[in-house]
Amino acid sequence: MEQTISPAAQILVSLIPIVGIACGAVVIFFALLWRHREVKLRILNNSYKPMNFNLRVFSLLTGLFLTMVGFVLSLMFILIHGISWAALGGLIPFATGLSLLIFYKVNPDFKEKKGSEDKN
Repeated sequence: MEQTISPAAQILVSLIPIVGIACGAVVIFFALLWRHREVKLRILNNSYKPMNFNLRVFSLLTGLFLTMVGFVLSLMFILIHGISWAALGGLIPFATGLSLLIFYKVNPDFKEKKGSEDKN
């Protein structure tokens, strides 16, 4: 027997991702608006301190994570499907992780100077 899906069910199933994306966009918008108002009030009260971002640690940690995740995904896709387009699902994060690790190693701003600590 052949089962057919009603048109109403097809419409409902196709609306689920649209509603999910719209709800996510609304949540992100209000989170950004709340953060903007908080920073604005802190600036008015002279209690705002800019956030420090350590690019050196970020590039190392993200590079290691992406390289390992990409390696495992590539290995699994190659074992399951052989060498095919599916392997790109692992090779793209692997290449991105390697490029971040290369950036960490090559960037001249990250070179250690004698007698100084990393203050990024």
